[in-house]
Amino acid sequence: MNKIDSHLIDIGYMDTLASGDSVLHRLDPRAKLITTLVFIVTVVSFDKYTLSALIPFLIYPMFLVTAGALPFTYLIKKVFLVAPFAMLIGVFNPLMDREILLQIGALHISGGWISFLSIMLRSVLTVSAALTLIALTGFNSVCMAMEKLRIPKPFVIQLMFLYRYLFVLIDEAARMVRARSLRSFNSNTMTVGLFVPLVGQLLFRALDRAQRIHLCMCCRGFDGHFHTIRPMKIGFNEIGFVVGWSSLFVLLRYQNLSVKFGEIITGFIQ
Repeated sequence: MNKIDSHLIDIGYMDTLASGDSVLHRLDPRAKLITTLVFIVTVVSFDKYTLSALIPFLIYPMFLVTAGALPFTYLIKKVFLVAPFAMLIGVFNPLMDREILLQIGALHISGGWISFLSIMLRSVLTVSAALTLIALTGFNSVCMAMEKLRIPKPFVIQLMFLYRYLFVLIDEAARMVRARSLRSFNSNTMTVGLFVPLVGQLLFRALDRAQRIHLCMCCRGFDGHFHTIRPMKIGFNEIGFVVGWSSLFVLLRYQNLSVKFGEIITGFIQ
């Protein structure tokens, strides 16, 4: 199995995780989506020099991973895949902002380094929350929750098709790479003159197969709606989940519990 096949299985593994039967899996997707959105908005609303106040927010993704029995190692690897993009955003901060804001003994830390670390921590928090949401709910259920929340239907449908046809594109690419490998006796040489035609053929084959899939969906009565096995129903568990976590996020937004906890420990030591 080549690398493209393994990546295809890796993407589909998120849907496998969403088929679990924990309490969090059974919650209405709208409750999990709203709570995650509140979490992300709260995290990104902090000042660029905020660092310690963001640490308590780790409790939310850690709770979802633990209570949902999700594989921690698998999710953390996905978070690290996004880390380079966040690093590119803040990599020049230490060079542009050299004002000393923190001193630890003989170590002087500039505002640029603090803002850089803040960007990286926000990236870990937001990406881990989004990944756990998909792993607990499934991408299609998340899109259906968006539709129920009155998000424009064309946007939701395009998002669904983007996710579904991603598998079509990867599958076609895997077939082409496998065919080339068999015809070239497993040669790994890939020149520009060979790569460009492969990309062009991949585009035409993916479009042709996507059209055939769309015609099959229309023949089977597709009317722009996607259906899931689990019904959507808001109950006391969903209301408690949203209200409880949202209240905690608001509390963490205006109260730096890390500093308060440090003051308590320092008082006991003294």
